[in-house]
Amino acid sequence: MTRSKNPSVTQRYDPWAPTQPVEASNPLSRQARTPARLQRSHRRVSGCGCTPFLSGAMLGLIILLLVYLLAPLRTNILLLGIDYTPPEHAVGRTDTIILATVIPLKPYIGLLSIPRDLWITIPGYGENRINTAHFFAEASQAGAGPLKAMETIRANFGVDVEYYLRIRFDGFRQVIDAMGGVDLVLPEPMAGYPAGALHLNGNKALAFVRHRLGSDDFFRMERGQMVLKAALKDALHPRNWRRLPVLLYTASRALDTNIPVWQLPRLGLALLRAGADGIDNHTVSREMVTFATTSDGASILLPDWSKINPVLFEMFGQ
Repeated sequence: MTRSKNPSVTQRYDPWAPTQPVEASNPLSRQARTPARLQRSHRRVSGCGCTPFLSGAMLGLIILLLVYLLAPLRTNILLLGIDYTPPEHAVGRTDTIILATVIPLKPYIGLLSIPRDLWITIPGYGENRINTAHFFAEASQAGAGPLKAMETIRANFGVDVEYYLRIRFDGFRQVIDAMGGVDLVLPEPMAGYPAGALHLNGNKALAFVRHRLGSDDFFRMERGQMVLKAALKDALHPRNWRRLPVLLYTASRALDTNIPVWQLPRLGLALLRAGADGIDNHTVSREMVTFATTSDGASILLPDWSKINPVLFEMFGQ
Protein backbone atom coordinates (compact mmCIF):
# COMPACT_ATOMS: atom_id res chain seq x y z
CA MET A 1 0.00 0.00 0.00
CA THR A 2 1.36 3.44 -0.96
CA ARG A 3 1.51 5.90 1.94
CA SER A 4 0.11 9.35 1.12
CA LYS A 5 2.68 12.06 0.76
CA ASN A 6 0.21 14.81 1.69
CA PRO A 7 0.69 15.50 5.45
CA SER A 8 -2.74 17.20 5.68
CA VAL A 9 -4.51 13.98 4.82
CA THR A 10 -4.87 11.39 7.63
CA GLN A 11 -6.42 7.95 7.88
CA ARG A 12 -7.87 7.55 11.42
CA TYR A 13 -10.08 4.74 12.62
CA ASP A 14 -13.42 6.15 13.69
CA PRO A 15 -16.47 3.88 13.84
CA TRP A 16 -18.76 6.85 13.32
CA ALA A 17 -16.83 8.46 10.50
CA PRO A 18 -17.45 7.85 6.81
CA THR A 19 -15.56 4.94 5.28
CA GLN A 20 -13.45 7.24 3.13
CA PRO A 21 -10.55 9.25 4.62
CA VAL A 22 -11.63 12.71 5.74
CA GLU A 23 -9.53 15.78 6.14
CA ALA A 24 -9.38 16.80 9.80
CA SER A 25 -9.18 20.45 8.87
CA ASN A 26 -12.31 20.37 6.78
CA PRO A 27 -15.18 21.79 8.88
CA LEU A 28 -17.74 20.21 6.62
CA SER A 29 -16.37 16.81 7.56
CA ARG A 30 -16.97 17.43 11.27
CA GLN A 31 -20.51 18.59 10.52
CA ALA A 32 -21.08 15.42 8.56
CA ARG A 33 -19.98 13.32 11.51
CA THR A 34 -22.10 15.17 14.08
CA PRO A 35 -25.54 13.79 13.16
CA ALA A 36 -24.26 10.23 13.50
CA ARG A 37 -22.99 10.93 17.02
CA LEU A 38 -26.26 12.64 18.00
CA GLN A 39 -28.22 9.76 16.65
CA ARG A 40 -26.17 7.31 18.68
CA SER A 41 -26.51 9.44 21.81
CA HIS A 42 -30.26 9.58 21.30
CA ARG A 43 -30.44 5.82 21.14
CA ARG A 44 -28.62 5.49 24.46
CA VAL A 45 -30.85 7.98 26.38
CA SER A 46 -34.25 6.86 25.13
CA GLY A 47 -34.05 3.47 26.92
CA CYS A 48 -37.25 1.38 27.25
CA GLY A 49 -39.61 4.23 28.20
CA CYS A 50 -40.53 2.54 31.52
CA THR A 51 -40.08 5.60 33.74
CA PRO A 52 -43.12 7.56 32.42
CA PHE A 53 -45.21 4.39 32.60
CA LEU A 54 -44.26 3.71 36.23
CA SER A 55 -44.90 7.33 37.18
CA GLY A 56 -48.34 7.19 35.59
CA ALA A 57 -49.12 3.91 37.34
CA MET A 58 -48.11 5.32 40.73
CA LEU A 59 -50.23 8.42 40.16
CA GLY A 60 -53.18 6.22 39.22
CA LEU A 61 -52.79 4.13 42.38
CA ILE A 62 -52.64 7.26 44.54
CA ILE A 63 -55.81 8.61 42.91
CA LEU A 64 -57.60 5.28 43.43
CA LEU A 65 -56.53 5.23 47.10
CA LEU A 66 -57.82 8.77 47.64
CA VAL A 67 -61.11 7.94 45.94
CA TYR A 68 -61.46 4.85 48.13
CA LEU A 69 -60.70 6.70 51.37
CA LEU A 70 -62.65 9.89 50.64
CA ALA A 71 -65.59 8.80 48.46
CA PRO A 72 -68.52 8.65 48.69
CA LEU A 73 -68.66 12.12 50.16
CA ARG A 74 -71.12 11.09 52.91
CA THR A 75 -72.04 7.83 54.64
CA ASN A 76 -75.07 7.63 56.95
CA ILE A 77 -75.35 4.88 59.57
CA LEU A 78 -78.23 4.06 61.93
CA LEU A 79 -77.02 2.97 65.38
CA LEU A 80 -79.50 0.81 67.30
CA GLY A 81 -79.26 -0.28 70.93
CA ILE A 82 -81.67 -3.14 71.66
CA ASP A 83 -83.10 -3.65 75.13
CA TYR A 84 -82.47 -6.96 76.90
CA THR A 85 -83.50 -10.10 75.03
CA PRO A 86 -82.22 -13.70 75.11
CA PRO A 87 -78.85 -13.88 73.31
CA GLU A 88 -80.21 -15.96 70.44
CA HIS A 89 -82.89 -13.40 69.58
CA ALA A 90 -82.83 -9.78 68.45
CA VAL A 91 -86.55 -9.12 68.97
CA GLY A 92 -86.64 -6.03 71.11
CA ARG A 93 -87.41 -2.36 71.07
CA THR A 94 -84.70 0.08 70.14
CA ASP A 95 -83.99 1.76 73.45
CA THR A 96 -81.21 3.80 71.79
CA ILE A 97 -81.52 5.33 68.32
CA ILE A 98 -78.66 7.42 66.93
CA LEU A 99 -78.39 8.59 63.34
CA ALA A 100 -74.71 9.04 62.42
CA THR A 101 -73.19 10.74 59.40
CA VAL A 102 -69.55 10.53 58.26
CA ILE A 103 -67.83 12.80 55.71
CA PRO A 104 -64.23 11.53 55.33
CA LEU A 105 -63.09 14.47 53.19
CA LYS A 106 -63.63 17.16 55.86
CA PRO A 107 -63.46 15.04 58.11
CA TYR A 108 -66.85 15.31 59.86
CA ILE A 109 -68.71 12.89 62.15
CA GLY A 110 -72.15 13.87 63.44
CA LEU A 111 -74.46 12.04 65.86
CA LEU A 112 -78.18 12.78 66.17
CA SER A 113 -79.96 11.04 69.06
CA ILE A 114 -83.66 10.40 68.51
CA PRO A 115 -86.03 9.89 71.48
CA ARG A 116 -87.60 6.46 71.51
CA ASP A 117 -91.10 7.80 72.25
CA LEU A 118 -91.20 9.99 69.12
CA TRP A 119 -94.58 9.45 67.46
CA ILE A 120 -94.13 8.87 63.73
CA THR A 121 -95.50 6.82 60.84
CA ILE A 122 -93.99 3.36 60.43
CA PRO A 123 -94.34 2.19 56.81
CA GLY A 124 -96.74 -0.75 56.69
CA TYR A 125 -97.74 -0.43 60.36
CA GLY A 126 -99.20 3.05 60.77
CA GLU A 127 -98.53 5.56 63.54
CA ASN A 128 -96.61 4.45 66.60
CA ARG A 129 -93.51 5.14 68.66
CA ILE A 130 -90.34 5.06 66.60
CA ASN A 131 -88.80 2.38 68.83
CA THR A 132 -91.48 -0.14 67.78
CA ALA A 133 -90.43 -0.17 64.10
CA HIS A 134 -87.62 -2.62 64.77
CA PHE A 135 -89.78 -4.73 67.10
CA PHE A 136 -92.71 -5.20 64.69
CA ALA A 137 -90.54 -6.13 61.70
CA GLU A 138 -88.16 -8.38 63.65
CA ALA A 139 -91.09 -10.23 65.23
CA SER A 140 -92.50 -10.88 61.75
CA GLN A 141 -89.22 -11.95 60.16
CA ALA A 142 -85.79 -12.42 61.70
CA GLY A 143 -83.33 -9.84 60.41
CA ALA A 144 -86.00 -7.45 59.15
CA GLY A 145 -85.88 -5.15 62.18
CA PRO A 146 -82.92 -2.94 61.19
CA LEU A 147 -84.20 -2.67 57.61
CA LYS A 148 -87.60 -1.46 58.80
CA ALA A 149 -85.93 0.98 61.21
CA MET A 150 -83.89 2.45 58.33
CA GLU A 151 -86.99 2.64 56.14
CA THR A 152 -88.81 4.47 58.93
CA ILE A 153 -85.97 7.00 59.25
CA ARG A 154 -86.01 7.63 55.49
CA ALA A 155 -89.79 8.04 55.42
CA ASN A 156 -89.99 10.49 58.34
CA PHE A 157 -86.64 12.30 58.46
CA GLY A 158 -85.86 12.29 54.74
CA VAL A 159 -82.30 11.08 55.38
CA ASP A 160 -80.93 8.46 53.01
CA VAL A 161 -79.45 5.82 55.32
CA GLU A 162 -78.26 2.46 53.95
CA TYR A 163 -76.15 1.04 56.78
CA TYR A 164 -77.04 0.00 60.32
CA LEU A 165 -75.12 -1.11 63.38
CA ARG A 166 -77.11 -3.00 66.01
CA ILE A 167 -75.98 -4.03 69.49
CA ARG A 168 -77.79 -5.66 72.40
CA PHE A 169 -77.17 -4.25 75.84
CA ASP A 170 -75.37 -7.39 76.97
CA GLY A 171 -73.02 -6.88 74.02
CA PHE A 172 -72.53 -3.27 75.09
CA ARG A 173 -71.32 -4.44 78.50
CA GLN A 174 -68.93 -6.92 76.92
CA VAL A 175 -67.38 -4.31 74.62
CA ILE A 176 -66.82 -1.84 77.48
CA ASP A 177 -65.21 -4.56 79.59
CA ALA A 178 -62.97 -5.60 76.68
CA MET A 179 -61.69 -2.00 76.64
CA GLY A 180 -60.87 -2.16 80.33
CA GLY A 181 -63.73 0.19 81.17
CA VAL A 182 -64.46 3.74 80.09
CA ASP A 183 -63.32 7.08 81.56
CA LEU A 184 -65.73 10.00 81.88
CA VAL A 185 -65.52 13.53 83.22
CA LEU A 186 -68.94 14.62 84.49
CA PRO A 187 -69.57 18.38 84.29
CA GLU A 188 -72.27 18.04 86.96
CA PRO A 189 -73.77 15.30 89.16
CA MET A 190 -75.42 12.64 86.99
CA ALA A 191 -77.16 9.31 87.59
CA GLY A 192 -76.10 9.24 91.25
CA TYR A 193 -72.44 10.13 90.55
CA PRO A 194 -70.81 13.41 91.64
CA ALA A 195 -69.21 15.77 89.15
CA GLY A 196 -65.63 14.96 88.17
CA ALA A 197 -63.58 12.05 86.82
CA LEU A 198 -65.30 8.67 86.70
CA HIS A 199 -64.24 5.18 85.59
CA LEU A 200 -66.99 2.68 84.74
CA ASN A 201 -66.93 -1.00 83.84
CA GLY A 202 -69.47 -2.54 81.48
CA ASN A 203 -72.28 -3.03 84.01
CA LYS A 204 -71.87 0.43 85.53
CA ALA A 205 -71.63 2.10 82.12
CA LEU A 206 -74.91 0.51 81.02
CA ALA A 207 -76.60 1.47 84.30
CA PHE A 208 -75.28 5.03 83.89
CA VAL A 209 -76.81 5.31 80.42
CA ARG A 210 -80.17 3.77 81.36
CA HIS A 211 -80.57 5.44 84.77
CA ARG A 212 -84.20 6.57 85.13
CA LEU A 213 -84.54 7.99 88.64
CA GLY A 214 -85.00 11.75 88.39
CA SER A 215 -84.33 11.83 84.64
CA ASP A 216 -86.11 11.36 81.33
CA ASP A 217 -85.29 10.13 77.84
CA PHE A 218 -83.49 13.38 76.96
CA PHE A 219 -81.07 12.98 79.87
CA ARG A 220 -80.53 9.36 78.86
CA MET A 221 -79.69 10.40 75.30
CA GLU A 222 -77.16 12.91 76.63
CA ARG A 223 -75.49 10.29 78.83
CA GLY A 224 -75.50 7.77 76.00
CA GLN A 225 -73.59 10.14 73.74
CA MET A 226 -71.15 10.90 76.57
CA VAL A 227 -70.34 7.20 77.01
CA LEU A 228 -70.08 6.63 73.25
CA LYS A 229 -67.62 9.50 72.78
CA ALA A 230 -65.61 8.46 75.83
CA ALA A 231 -65.44 4.86 74.58
CA LEU A 232 -64.21 5.99 71.15
CA LYS A 233 -61.64 8.28 72.76
CA ASP A 234 -60.33 5.50 74.98
CA ALA A 235 -60.21 3.03 72.08
CA LEU A 236 -58.12 5.46 70.01
CA HIS A 237 -55.65 6.20 72.81
CA PRO A 238 -52.24 4.52 72.32
CA ARG A 239 -52.32 3.04 75.81
CA ASN A 240 -55.24 0.85 74.75
CA TRP A 241 -53.86 -0.34 71.42
CA ARG A 242 -52.65 -3.54 73.08
CA ARG A 243 -56.30 -4.33 73.78
CA LEU A 244 -57.36 -3.96 70.13
CA PRO A 245 -57.25 -7.69 69.23
CA VAL A 246 -59.55 -8.60 72.13
CA LEU A 247 -61.72 -5.54 71.53
CA LEU A 248 -62.17 -6.30 67.82
CA TYR A 249 -62.98 -9.92 68.56
CA THR A 250 -65.55 -8.97 71.21
CA ALA A 251 -67.09 -6.29 68.99
CA SER A 252 -67.40 -8.69 66.06
CA ARG A 253 -69.47 -11.02 68.25
CA ALA A 254 -71.51 -8.31 69.96
CA LEU A 255 -72.35 -6.16 66.93
CA ASP A 256 -74.64 -6.88 64.01
CA THR A 257 -74.15 -4.70 60.93
CA ASN A 258 -74.51 -4.60 57.15
CA ILE A 259 -71.50 -2.29 56.75
CA PRO A 260 -69.19 -4.06 54.24
CA VAL A 261 -65.66 -4.85 55.36
CA TRP A 262 -64.14 -2.66 52.66
CA GLN A 263 -65.90 0.38 54.18
CA LEU A 264 -64.33 -0.06 57.61
CA PRO A 265 -60.84 1.38 56.84
CA ARG A 266 -62.24 4.60 55.36
CA LEU A 267 -64.67 5.04 58.27
CA GLY A 268 -61.86 4.32 60.72
CA LEU A 269 -59.60 6.86 59.01
CA ALA A 270 -62.34 9.50 59.24
CA LEU A 271 -62.67 8.79 62.97
CA LEU A 272 -58.90 9.03 63.46
CA ARG A 273 -58.75 12.34 61.61
CA ALA A 274 -61.75 13.86 63.39
CA GLY A 275 -60.92 12.46 66.83
CA ALA A 276 -63.50 11.65 69.46
CA ASP A 277 -63.48 15.27 70.64
CA GLY A 278 -64.31 16.38 67.10
CA ILE A 279 -67.62 14.49 66.97
CA ASP A 280 -70.60 16.82 66.51
CA ASN A 281 -73.37 15.83 68.96
CA HIS A 282 -77.04 16.74 68.51
CA THR A 283 -80.35 15.49 69.88
CA VAL A 284 -83.99 15.87 68.99
CA SER A 285 -84.47 18.02 72.08
CA ARG A 286 -87.42 18.96 74.25
CA GLU A 287 -87.84 22.18 72.28
CA MET A 288 -88.39 20.16 69.08
CA VAL A 289 -91.30 18.05 70.34
CA THR A 290 -94.69 18.39 71.98
CA PHE A 291 -95.50 16.19 74.97
CA ALA A 292 -98.77 14.32 74.44
CA THR A 293 -100.64 11.15 75.38
CA THR A 294 -102.37 8.49 73.33
CA SER A 295 -106.02 7.55 73.69
CA ASP A 296 -105.05 4.89 76.23
CA GLY A 297 -102.97 7.36 78.28
CA ALA A 298 -99.45 6.43 77.11
CA SER A 299 -96.92 9.28 76.96
CA ILE A 300 -95.59 10.15 73.49
CA LEU A 301 -93.63 12.93 71.80
CA LEU A 302 -95.04 14.67 68.74
CA PRO A 303 -92.29 15.97 66.42
CA ASP A 304 -92.19 19.64 65.45
CA TRP A 305 -90.64 19.32 61.99
CA SER A 306 -90.27 23.07 61.62
CA LYS A 307 -87.63 22.87 64.39
CA ILE A 308 -86.17 19.46 63.53
CA ASN A 309 -85.62 20.09 59.81
CA PRO A 310 -82.99 22.85 60.26
CA VAL A 311 -80.88 20.43 62.32
CA LEU A 312 -81.29 17.75 59.65
CA PHE A 313 -80.18 20.20 56.97
CA GLU A 314 -77.17 21.31 59.02
CA MET A 315 -76.00 17.76 59.74
CA PHE A 316 -77.13 15.77 56.70
CA GLY A 317 -77.71 18.38 54.04
CA GLN A 318 -81.33 17.22 53.77
